[in-house]
Amino acid sequence: MFGPGDLTLDKFLDGRLMVAQPRHGYRAAMDPVLLAAACPARPGESVLELGCGAGVASLCLGWRVPDLALTGLELQPAYAQLARDNAARNGIALQVVEGDLAQMPAGLRAQSFDHVIANPPYFAAGGGTAATDPGREVAQREATPLALWVQQGLRRLRPGGWITLIQNADRLPDLLAGLAQGGDKAGGSISVLPIAPRAGRAAGRVLVQARKGGRGPFRLLAPLVLHSAPDHAADAENLTDIAQNVLRCGGNLRISN
Repeated sequence: MFGPGDLTLDKFLDGRLMVAQPRHGYRAAMDPVLLAAACPARPGESVLELGCGAGVASLCLGWRVPDLALTGLELQPAYAQLARDNAARNGIALQVVEGDLAQMPAGLRAQSFDHVIANPPYFAAGGGTAATDPGREVAQREATPLALWVQQGLRRLRPGGWITLIQNADRLPDLLAGLAQGGDKAGGSISVLPIAPRAGRAAGRVLVQARKGGRGPFRLLAPLVLHSAPDHAADAENLTDIAQNVLRCGGNLRISN
């Protein structure tokens, strides 16, 4: 487990949430905030986050939408406990289950949810340079195939439920392939929101949303542009209005019809 000197206390949603994160391990940035903003959950519904880490995405969603039944699944016990502590710190109810999504814990196999959200590891197995921190390496490098993340998410959804994922743009084909599996229980009515750092730049991330058993047309949306300035200036965020609303004020991103 993390000791007090191993953690920093970080602001999310412009300080509306205070989240403890490991000083040298995996640290959440804007991606889980964007993920939470894209989830179309409504009060009274249930949400499962696969790989919840320190709980940032679930807590951002719980702050924005009241009266949700939030559950997180986390492989690493230290991060699972951190998520529980962060939920208590912010007064948001979050049940955190320790376990491997490839071998879904029995308690979760017995449940179905209105929504599943996930921010799977971005780096494929065997590629790039390994992180020096073991927790960061586990969080960022794929050990379980991305298609299995998608399939396990779909299995935990009730019929008509929504799965929302954020991932590197170059993994979009893998996400779509995973959603296509499962016959009439596959993910349909797919919407893809590219996320570009600046106008005219290639998208680095994609938000993908699908409905279990959905039959609506595929939708490729106009990119969400994060920064208004054409180039990065030191110590200046220059967020676009929509990015400011989502990342600082807890606004939502409407992706699906």
